[in-house]
Amino acid sequence: METMKSARKYDTEEPGSDLSEQIKAVTKDAHVRAENTQLMLSYQKGQITLPQYKVLLCSLYEIYKALEEELDTNSSHPAVAPIYFPQELARVESLERDLEHFFGSDWRKSVVVPAATHRYEQRLRQIGRENPVLLVAHAYTRYLGDLSGGQVLGKITQKSLGLSSKEGLSFFSFPGVTSANRFKQLYRSRMNSIELTEEGKEALLEEAVAAFELNIQVFDDLQKMLSVTTETMDQSKNNVVSFPSSPIMQLTVGFCVALATIGVGIYAS
Repeated sequence: METMKSARKYDTEEPGSDLSEQIKAVTKDAHVRAENTQLMLSYQKGQITLPQYKVLLCSLYEIYKALEEELDTNSSHPAVAPIYFPQELARVESLERDLEHFFGSDWRKSVVVPAATHRYEQRLRQIGRENPVLLVAHAYTRYLGDLSGGQVLGKITQKSLGLSSKEGLSFFSFPGVTSANRFKQLYRSRMNSIELTEEGKEALLEEAVAAFELNIQVFDDLQKMLSVTTETMDQSKNNVVSFPSSPIMQLTVGFCVALATIGVGIYAS
């Protein structure tokens, strides 16, 4: 693959004017907050649990399914085409393998996600229909984040969950990428070549921040689901189980109880 020649107007205006560098700058604070959510702190400490891994895997599947379907639909869009690398980056099939490993052949019936995940999915669908250039912000923040931390997080997950093999860890593997560093350089170069108006660039930078905010909301909602699990398990020990009256909460609690009683493993961001 050859790096596309840059056609951007802003490359020589000032240091740090590359789109990739600007995204990194504007998302710095949100990035720090995402890393300090309870779920991610557990990961950094090497204390990821089986229920945490499972619920996160379910949410990632829904997010990547929406993202990759919208990228496929808009693959010929002038802003999407330069960063469209389905063979190297696509995650849906890897996530499906992991879900089947942990939940069995009927895994689709076990995928339940919180409201924040649905909001993230709906946002991806909306911009895919209305303003595909904004998909670049989500693709960049997700895929390059996965490439940067995938190997380390994969090892943490395997050790934390006591997994004896790589089964259930397909999400962290990028067999189509021989060198993560070289590929990230290519990806940034392609992205920096996208022609954008000042208005378009500002919208894309705002969407990059929104992508981190959506991730933070997903992490927080997942942790709340897990907290419900813990409370329900504690109540069960005392034979005092009181389920919330809301149908949505009943579904969430039922899912969490199911996760707590299934003796298998799963994943994290």
